[in-house]
Amino acid sequence: MSAAPEFSRPVRIDQLARHAQPVTIAADAAERDALAKRFHLLALDRLEADYALNEENGAIFARGRVRAALAQPCVATGVAVPEKVDTDFLLRFVKEGAEEPEGDELELDADDCDTIGYDGLVIDMGEAVAETVALAMTPYPRSPKADAVLREAGVLSEEQASPFAALLSLKDKK
Repeated sequence: MSAAPEFSRPVRIDQLARHAQPVTIAADAAERDALAKRFHLLALDRLEADYALNEENGAIFARGRVRAALAQPCVATGVAVPEKVDTDFLLRFVKEGAEEPEGDELELDADDCDTIGYDGLVIDMGEAVAETVALAMTPYPRSPKADAVLREAGVLSEEQASPFAALLSLKDKK
């Protein structure tokens, strides 16, 4: 059996009604430290979310807003690049192995929500929120000094590395 996620906030399906009104969850310092380690962050100073749950057509929907303050290492220099995440989310939890009901159409575009499987008994809103933040983070953070550091190290820019760079420099000389 696998260990519980660092920021676990389980919700039993038989208690969904308690989460129909907005609920707020926040990660404590130990949970944020553990998540920072898992997501390779230099810091995770804040992680909280407000959400409400409801059931529709056999699926459970979580609608809410997540807020986080974090720092990732710059892809070029390794220095901290601070970032704030403040975004709405819509998650659809579907019982693993369950068939989609025939004839019922879901009026949501795939881009409108993420679908997460669950065991049919419990969903973990803490883990869902942590994963939502991980997906919302800047994928390749760069510090303001990244270009200068790369230039000093002799790394070519995309334009300089292009096979057409020599042709473009001839055009510029005319």
